[in-house]
Amino acid sequence: MSKRPYDLPPMSALVAFEAAARHVGFKAAARELNVTPAAISHQVKALETELGVSLFHRHHRGVDLTETGAYLLVALQRGFEAMAEAVAQLRQRSNRSSVSIRVTTAVSSLWLTPKLAQFWKAHGDVSVAQIVSDTDHGAADCDLSLHYGDMSADGGTRDILFHDHIIALASPRFAETHGISRVEDLAQLSLIHHDAPGSGWTDWADWLRALGYTGPLRNSHRVNNYVIALQAAEDDMGAVLGWAGLSRTYLETGRLVPLLPDKVETKEDFYVKLHPHASDRARLVYDWLLAAA
Repeated sequence: MSKRPYDLPPMSALVAFEAAARHVGFKAAARELNVTPAAISHQVKALETELGVSLFHRHHRGVDLTETGAYLLVALQRGFEAMAEAVAQLRQRSNRSSVSIRVTTAVSSLWLTPKLAQFWKAHGDVSVAQIVSDTDHGAADCDLSLHYGDMSADGGTRDILFHDHIIALASPRFAETHGISRVEDLAQLSLIHHDAPGSGWTDWADWLRALGYTGPLRNSHRVNNYVIALQAAEDDMGAVLGWAGLSRTYLETGRLVPLLPDKVETKEDFYVKLHPHASDRARLVYDWLLAAA
């Protein structure tokens, strides 16, 4: 006779015992499992015979768990709870019709959304939902997430989308009016500062320091949204730091132009992370984004 998988007693006997032990009675277990009390008693007795131990104390008023029975109940409940959690996660994934991607406002507007427009042309049957947020709150509740940071400090399945460099940008009119020729000249301009504490984004002081300038700066316009910062620069309000990969559309269309040829390589990377239990569709989107980056 072949050995059963995992060397366990029949599952029907384990289920019957767990219900009887949880209810501390055969009648209530029988009602739950829609069988007769005699059937529960038979399954429990067969389990005791196979294990060679007594799981219940039987008396005329009912049954009580033995110490061995209580031990087995705890072990079974842990196993059933783990199975229930796995099944719930699978049900949740199968019921979710779209692949969810968590992304910041800037990366969504400037990089991801144009990419997804191309993705849908090739995979029209896969729906993708963006969760746009500039905080990390609820970051785990998604299939994929896009980040700017030190990828080596993160865990799980992740890969670099692109490495960027930063240049000083302004509208064509602003550039023509001010005629910048040296890094030092930027300190005299109206500068648009993107306030993003804790994000790892390079600010004007860091960028100029990397190019050798450590003097004072004009404390001009401050915004907490990178897309707004680019829009302000396009509206001739001042110079802005441009992540070349994110601001590519502005550069290609001439809406913004480099003020100097100088550039600073970013210390961080833009990367994508595939979260645990993600579906095959999420993996498809993940692989496509890496190929299209």
